[in-house]
Amino acid sequence: MFDHLINTTEHALVDLEERLFNASFERKLCFVENWITEKKQVQLTYFIGTDWIIKGEKAIYVAPKINSEICELNFLKMLFDSINNSEISSHTKDLFDIKFEEPYIEIKQTQDVLTPLLVLQFLKTVQNIVRKGLRKSYYRVENNLSGRIKGKVMVSKTIKENIFKNRLLNTYCNYDEFGLNGYENRILKKALLFVQRYLSTLRSAHSIDYITSMASYVLPAFESISSEVDINEIRPTKPNVFYKEYEGAIKLAKLIMKRFGHNLTNIHDREVTLTPPFWINMAKLFEIYVLAHLKNAFGNSVKYHFSTYGNELDFLLNTSKYKMVIDAKYKPIYFESLRHQDIRQVSGYARLQKVYKELGKEENENIDCLIVYPNQEKGLDNLLNAEFEKIPQYVNIYKVGIKLPIVKPANK
Repeated sequence: MFDHLINTTEHALVDLEERLFNASFERKLCFVENWITEKKQVQLTYFIGTDWIIKGEKAIYVAPKINSEICELNFLKMLFDSINNSEISSHTKDLFDIKFEEPYIEIKQTQDVLTPLLVLQFLKTVQNIVRKGLRKSYYRVENNLSGRIKGKVMVSKTIKENIFKNRLLNTYCNYDEFGLNGYENRILKKALLFVQRYLSTLRSAHSIDYITSMASYVLPAFESISSEVDINEIRPTKPNVFYKEYEGAIKLAKLIMKRFGHNLTNIHDREVTLTPPFWINMAKLFEIYVLAHLKNAFGNSVKYHFSTYGNELDFLLNTSKYKMVIDAKYKPIYFESLRHQDIRQVSGYARLQKVYKELGKEENENIDCLIVYPNQEKGLDNLLNAEFEKIPQYVNIYKVGIKLPIVKPANK
């Protein structure tokens, strides 16, 4: 059934036939990092997903390297733990790339990591909106009023539907109304119907309770809101400082509807599904997962993407106990080895004048550096009261491993 699909994991070397090898470079796929032309191999990077090598003929599917026969990386739990902090939700915009203009690829439903990720992010954003309260706005309505006139009289419709039918006191009018049934809320309601239908068909091992519980929480708030939205008239929405979550929620709503071709009947309870080519940036997901752990442990003492002179640090930690430059590396190799290039990079950040000034350090002092990496064997569940391991080959350079959430596949 899936002869068109090459299945592999991130970081693997993949052998390709010459025609596939050449096609992959012509298409400049996300997974290509370097190549050994004599062996016709490509090196995968820190992305998972699926894409065409030869459009419509041969595709590749890349799963997380941590996946095995007995467990899989629970990327949804990683995202859920991250966006539970509303401050972090705004940092997920570069997490995935979807190629809607490409032909769709047939994969197993359990391989569809894109849709549940979109659904989780959308539901979490809408949940934040519901907690704050839905936005009211002016919207255009059309009503057949009795004994009164409001707004603009719809003459032709009034004659056709009322005068010709001897309803002489009725008048069709078009006017503005202020309430919850505005354009933005109707888009969210429409997308929620897609989500509700999708969740009812989900077979994946990642179909966990907190997704359905979020849907159950937000749906009642939209009960009185219409889902009537003309897809051809979907337009940009005006940003609002108080309701800033709406911008992200509407973007995700449009992606979800587009994912299913704007048609509810495209959502089926089947073992296979069609998906647009997509890539998920696992290094980025790990980075915001680490940010969530740092925020839980150190609160506002953590600065994310501190930048100076064209350099951008992952994290800067400034407490009475710790004054550190921190880098998140999605590289399990740090469990038993290290990458000198990474250490040179983080050490260079720790020599920036602006970093010294921010941390209140003297120029004759060394600033500590920390590398956070995934460690499934001996990693920490959180960074509260964590002890950092010194890297013996260097001065004031430390590392700490954290565990990534896993899930046992339902079919194992």
